Amino acid sequence: MDTIPSTNGSTSHDGLTPPPGEASTSTSASSFDPGVFRSYLLALLPPVIGASPSDLESLFDDEFDARVTRFASEAGGVLYVVKTKEDFEDDAPPLYAYHLTSQLTYHPSNVTTLALIKRGPALDPVTPLATQLHFLNLFAGDETPYESLHALVSHGVKPWFDAFVGSRGGGKEGDTKLGIPMTKKKFAELELSLLHLQQNVEIPETHLIIHNVIQKAVQQAHEGNVRPNISHLPPSLLNDSTFLNTLHSHVNSWIKSIQAVTKLTRDVASGTASQEINFWLSLERALENIEAQLRTEEVNMVMDCLRNAKRFHATVSFIADTGLKDATDLVHKYNQLMKDFPLNELLSATDLDKIQESLGQIFGHINRKLKLSPYPIRRALPLVEAISRDFNDVLLNILTSHRLLYTPYETFERLLSQTSNIFKTWDDHIKEFTSMARELTRKRVEKFIPIKIVPAHAKLQNRTQYLRDWRKQHEQLAVMTGPTKGLGAAGIDIGGMDMEEEVKEAYEIMKRIDVLEVSVEGSEIWTAAETAYNERVSRVENQIIARLRDRLGTARNANEMFRVFSKFNALFVRPKIRGAIQEYQTQLIDSVKEDIKHLHDKFKTQYRYSEAFHMSQMRDLPPIAGAIIWARQIERQLNAYMKRVEDVLGRGWELYAEGQKLQSESSAFRKKLDTRPVFEAWLHDINRRNMGVDGRLFEIVRLRGGGFQLAVNFDPQIITLFKEVRNLLWLNFQVPHAITNMAKDAKRVYPHAVSLMETVRTYGQTLDLVEKNKGIEWLVAEYRNEAQRMISKGMNIRWDYFINQYDTARYISSSDGRDNRHIQFVREFASVVSVLQDKTNNVIDLYKDMLRNVEDLATCPYTAEAFSDLLGKIQAAIDKLNLEGYANLEHWVSDMDKRIEGILLQRLTQIIQVWCSEFGRTDEGDGPAPRREVVVVGGGKRRGGAAVGGVGDKKLSKDEKFMEHHMIVKPIVHEIRIQNQVIFLDPPIEYARANWIKELHDWLGVVCRLRRIQSSRYEIGLQMQGSVLVETTYTSLLTQFPDTTLEKPFALIEQKVQQLTDYVAKWLQFQSLWDLEAEYVFNRLGDSLSHWQQLLTEIKKARSTFDTSDTSKSFGVCVIDYEQVQARVNAKYDAWQRDILSRFGVKLGNAMKEMHAQILKARNELEHHSIEGLMGGGGGRRFS
Repeated sequence: MDTIPSTNGSTSHDGLTPPPGEASTSTSASSFDPGVFRSYLLALLPPVIGASPSDLESLFDDEFDARVTRFASEAGGVLYVVKTKEDFEDDAPPLYAYHLTSQLTYHPSNVTTLALIKRGPALDPVTPLATQLHFLNLFAGDETPYESLHALVSHGVKPWFDAFVGSRGGGKEGDTKLGIPMTKKKFAELELSLLHLQQNVEIPETHLIIHNVIQKAVQQAHEGNVRPNISHLPPSLLNDSTFLNTLHSHVNSWIKSIQAVTKLTRDVASGTASQEINFWLSLERALENIEAQLRTEEVNMVMDCLRNAKRFHATVSFIADTGLKDATDLVHKYNQLMKDFPLNELLSATDLDKIQESLGQIFGHINRKLKLSPYPIRRALPLVEAISRDFNDVLLNILTSHRLLYTPYETFERLLSQTSNIFKTWDDHIKEFTSMARELTRKRVEKFIPIKIVPAHAKLQNRTQYLRDWRKQHEQLAVMTGPTKGLGAAGIDIGGMDMEEEVKEAYEIMKRIDVLEVSVEGSEIWTAAETAYNERVSRVENQIIARLRDRLGTARNANEMFRVFSKFNALFVRPKIRGAIQEYQTQLIDSVKEDIKHLHDKFKTQYRYSEAFHMSQMRDLPPIAGAIIWARQIERQLNAYMKRVEDVLGRGWELYAEGQKLQSESSAFRKKLDTRPVFEAWLHDINRRNMGVDGRLFEIVRLRGGGFQLAVNFDPQIITLFKEVRNLLWLNFQVPHAITNMAKDAKRVYPHAVSLMETVRTYGQTLDLVEKNKGIEWLVAEYRNEAQRMISKGMNIRWDYFINQYDTARYISSSDGRDNRHIQFVREFASVVSVLQDKTNNVIDLYKDMLRNVEDLATCPYTAEAFSDLLGKIQAAIDKLNLEGYANLEHWVSDMDKRIEGILLQRLTQIIQVWCSEFGRTDEGDGPAPRREVVVVGGGKRRGGAAVGGVGDKKLSKDEKFMEHHMIVKPIVHEIRIQNQVIFLDPPIEYARANWIKELHDWLGVVCRLRRIQSSRYEIGLQMQGSVLVETTYTSLLTQFPDTTLEKPFALIEQKVQQLTDYVAKWLQFQSLWDLEAEYVFNRLGDSLSHWQQLLTEIKKARSTFDTSDTSKSFGVCVIDYEQVQARVNAKYDAWQRDILSRFGVKLGNAMKEMHAQILKARNELEHHSIEGLMGGGGGRRFS
């Protein structure tokens, strides 16, 4: 075989003149040597197309150089080397001819066509042709070229594209952006189309034979633009038997050729589904072609000739003999199923999602169209089985491409989970198909056949399921023997074996085989590999069993055993390990029985008395739905206990004696947990009631204790109804449509109803607050009237308006006030009541603070600061009320002021009483009484002395409040002084009166000078003109005393002044000691000793006024200090007393002397008289 040259060489040659349009061709292309291309072909063609060099000489004709030059210079050029087979005798060797052309045509004599394709726009004479040309061998032959094209795409172009894309390692998102999945799909569709063409049953083409005379006649008629008829034939031929016999024989041949098509059929059980589909579609096209030929002018003229010759037996039964009409109708009806059959979606699927989607499309098409098409069920069943074969092939190709055992477990599980879902989808569609097929068989009265599909993918399905379970068990074993989980940390190198490494080596055995090969040989290979795998894994299982039994043996109770089981549960699916823990069955079943007993006790306590009932109320679950959820929770717990037993004891546990008893008990308990009767009882109760949403918004309810109350005319059970419906639908119960509509109506008005109920409840609570705080009624009256106005407005609104308005509100703008007025009413009513509530709460807080301050006025310290502070707080609250716009504030403040006046009047009464008590407390004392020294409001000026106090004086502590009883009246000290021999009182008594009255006024002024509370401080500036003069202080309280309270202190003052006046008058009498002349006194007394004696007695008595050790005289609130004048008065008094006593002594001595003289005289006279003379004188002498 000749070697293909690697270079073009540099052989010089005469270049061909380029065509006019190629004057601008590059130098390299125009200088290309056709001889180099000739040498290339001579080296390439013999081994590629099996041609000898001598046979190739026919390629190099006169046009070879021009053709090659044009090929080298034109962009996108291609040359074809065509090998054709020439006619030859049967016993002669075949002869082949070779042609070089740029235009490719197909002929049955073509054997091979070699396409030479440039890689660039022009051939470079320097670069080897092997790097510049693609060559593609296109096989041909007696049959169609579909097989070679299919092999070219499926084994050449498509794998090369997949390999290139796979080598780039791009993600799925990146591939999607580049359009790679779409390209793969197009390749798959191209491959599928070529396969369909290859598998199609060839429908023989029918060409009706037409007599030459008939053809010429029709042609002449067409040339004359007239309709062909038998008049265009020579009249002699119309009765020519030979001509008519020929036509008759042609008609018979037509019948046979048409019958060959109409009676054509195929075995649907053989081949693929696409062959069946394409067969009927192709048959329809062939029948349409026959019908088109039968409608031609030539056929009509032949029939007219035969009818004209009375040969009706050839024309009358022509259509019936061919069976064309029946066949056409049948094929047309069959093709209702075959047309647009979505089989290509399955065959061209490139991933599992597309397969699952295509199955839905295929069976949806079959189930829908088979009801319209009379396609026999006996053919439909093999068709579905053929689809199963295609489904098996496509699925197997996709799964094989993923190399399942080499993928991570997450990917493996995802793929096989998708595969399992696909098989489930197939089974679901098959069930639906078989049901539909049975129904159609019965309706069509077809011969009974068993409706059974034998899926071709059954083995693959079993293998994938088995493989999935096997890989799951292996992964569980690998995880439990891993370095960080399960037995790995404690189990490595147990018994001299690395369990993790042993499991990996066992897995390597399975990776070496094709796990999806389900043929007999593949199954044998799988069994052998699995046996080798199990031998390695068995050693690992023995070590795990030893470790597991050790842990179970040290478990102290059933819970610890369950904990061990839950940790190593993944390993219990292995029979060997499951057999090792069977001895623990009894105690674990007892444990589960105890748990189930607790469930029984929980159920017997009933839902209403359980904790779940209270929790459901907190979570707004209605009673029926809550009871159902509660029962289902118990059922889930029961199932969990049953599952725990199954996890521990393995599948089939209910077959044991203890297991059967436990299963029967759980089944009986599960029947009691059935929630269907609860639901049906609820349905019956709802249907029995009339729970429509209608009537007025508000209703007036009569209270049991008498009276009426406003309420919302909305049954709370309706709220419960739609909550029940919502939860029951969520729990997958089928709620009747009427109840659902009722719930929907309730749900529509629910927000408004709840808003109204909350608003009415708030309104009622607010009125109760107002009722409890009577003092604020006037302040909130305006807001209350507004709320009542809204209630009167809502009395005429009905619920029907809300239900009917709901649907229209979704399509009409909310700016339309007419349709929105009812909802707007709810919002406005809520707003008005909210304002009432806020205003009421605010004013209650302020009112309580004000009341507290008013009450504090009765107990606060009796100081101007304390009273002013409290009244300032009250006034600030009133100003706040004024700013917030409360109504009737002036009247309300007037009442509050009267209340304050009453308290302040009491404080005035108390202060007057205390003042009076304090003023007269030490009225008649010889000395000052002990008293406390307290700051006194308005203390008077005093001279010559300090406050009188005693040793026991007590001062107030720093934190003690100054109250009325702490008040004292400081005593005023008056001095009796003598100056220039004049005795006087300093200060005078009038000063004491004025000071006491001023002090009393100061105490009363603490209250009377307080500023009155006012309601219109913010309006004073606006009411200057014409405003009524309003008293701003509490001075008028002095006129409101009910008795002589205010007169008493003034009377006491006057009384005290009178006492002082009387006492001071005594001292002022001593002024006469200096004013009188002694002679005047002596002359006034005369010689009467009794007068002198009386004067001395009075002088002695008068000395008690000043002749004492005291230096002052206390009158309680006033002290008379006479220390300064006492000594001088005493001395003067002594002098007067001595003078008077001395003069009295002189007077007395003189009187005594005179008396003595008289007595002597009388004695003498008496002595001179004799007793006898007296007695004898008859009466005696009397002495006077």
